[in-house]
Amino acid sequence: MLRTHTCGELDHKQIGKEVTLCGWVDSYRDHGGGLFVDLRDRYGITQVVFNPPDTSSQVIEESKLLRAEYVLQVTGRVAERPAGMANPKLATGEIELRVTRLILLNKSLTPVVSPNANSQDIPNEELRLEYRFLDLRRPTMQRTLFLRDRIVKEMRDYFAEHGFIDVETPVLGRSTPEGARDYLVPSRVSPGSFYALPQSPQLYKQILMVAGYDRYVQVARCFRDEDLRADRQPEFTQLDLEMSFVDAEDVIHVIDGLVARLARQELGLDVKLPLPQLTYDEAMERYGHDAPDLRFGLELVDCTDLAARSDFRVFSSVAAGGGRVRAINAKRGTEHYSRRGIDALTDYVGQFGAKGLAWFRVEQDGTLNSTIAKNFSADLLQEFAARLHAEPGDLLLFVADQWKVTCKALHALRTKLGAEMKLYDPQSMHFSWVVEFPMFDYDEEEQRWVAMHHPFTSPRDQDLKLLEADPARCRAKAYDLVINGYEAGGGTIRIHDPHIQQKVFSLLGIDEKVAEERFGFLLRALSYGAPPHGGIALGIDRVVMLFGGMDNIRDCIAFPKTQRATDMMTGAPSLVELKQLRELGIKVVVD
Repeated sequence: MLRTHTCGELDHKQIGKEVTLCGWVDSYRDHGGGLFVDLRDRYGITQVVFNPPDTSSQVIEESKLLRAEYVLQVTGRVAERPAGMANPKLATGEIELRVTRLILLNKSLTPVVSPNANSQDIPNEELRLEYRFLDLRRPTMQRTLFLRDRIVKEMRDYFAEHGFIDVETPVLGRSTPEGARDYLVPSRVSPGSFYALPQSPQLYKQILMVAGYDRYVQVARCFRDEDLRADRQPEFTQLDLEMSFVDAEDVIHVIDGLVARLARQELGLDVKLPLPQLTYDEAMERYGHDAPDLRFGLELVDCTDLAARSDFRVFSSVAAGGGRVRAINAKRGTEHYSRRGIDALTDYVGQFGAKGLAWFRVEQDGTLNSTIAKNFSADLLQEFAARLHAEPGDLLLFVADQWKVTCKALHALRTKLGAEMKLYDPQSMHFSWVVEFPMFDYDEEEQRWVAMHHPFTSPRDQDLKLLEADPARCRAKAYDLVINGYEAGGGTIRIHDPHIQQKVFSLLGIDEKVAEERFGFLLRALSYGAPPHGGIALGIDRVVMLFGGMDNIRDCIAFPKTQRATDMMTGAPSLVELKQLRELGIKVVVD
């Protein structure tokens, strides 16, 4: 080894000993007679001193050539820092290394991304990603990757203790287009044919259950060619598991235990189990979203019946046309939002399809005041106030539109109000489940039913008759883990009866011929004694983001892609040589 200790290891116990350290120059200070250098590695920082009489004049002269991010090997004697010079912020803050020998292992250009820069001086994300090898030296990035490592280890340990077997599934598989776009890989030995990178190990883990492995788990790499945002990546990592002879509550119970363990180990939180559950219908009615942030209130309140009796045409016409009039009571909201602020909120909900935002201020005498108040009788205004539990100083905000629009707009508004009014601690954590999702969603563009989760999801037993009679009312054995308003994981109980699976395929427009072509191996497997089974996948990148208190998933991945799915550091994706394309039988045509 080139070193005897790391830069985060030394303390008063080593005083008087000769040691050797290796690391990067984090900072340097020339005090005239010699140089003080903070030497950094992944373990910490040690102050090293180039000063007589410990350091020769030759080494002192050499030290004056050092610059930020130079790589050094230094040998010297560990000494106590002078009185009053200890640094309590450092684990090594009681000591310093008085250098006797210096070896310059490598120089560095002036760093484009400075690892010791404060948060205000960090460059833009594009530059950070281009120079990711420097960005990853920053203590914040290192702490995040250490957190990720601990979380993955805790997951592996937890499932090993609960009898799960870790099985790797293929990365090169068959394209089964249903949902997001596949990333395709051409086959050289089968010209014109393609593998698909897995969007998840879904079918393989079901096969493992058919094969009798009972409890499977894997930290799996997955790939989806979809439009990106702050919490999505084209390649991502998920904790994937499957269990046999279980129902939804069994899977939820296992994940409850994992959540409690991670919260205790990483956050010092004692999470009360079982985690709270909402049905999908409850979540949409109360919060307008299937992954609501439950750290604060601001529940949505339906006022359609009252709106229908008003003379306010916006309300009455929507109610008469089958739409919904729903509201949020922003408690003490008049203290936070002036008329200009309300106008800004109106513009905001317009981004989510709302045609406007009606409002009332609650005056000190309890009356509702607004430019539209004249369209309501005094008695009706009192009914609105009672429905919304209005008190002086409250701000009542209404969206009148079709149900989906009111959900989308009021969910966004609720989220914005919660943050701007500081209704919760940003570092707090809330864990919950949303269960009993619809089996299907109707695609207006393609005029057909599509799977809400995936085509292998089992309907509730009592809803089997609805598959043909009324698919819109059919509910699934599906469940999502929600953390702070993010879907952290999603799972379902699977269909294990091949006849029901074919019935679901048919409803989705996948006839027997296409089903056999795409999923024949699964249908055959289900015909050979498939047990009842189900599972879940947790997004590891997203879990780390939430446990680390971040809001950008790229900050918890070592080498992420941008929102255009590009790798700024390596330049991927890139052009390839024509020879490679010829070998694959591919001709590129760019429109």
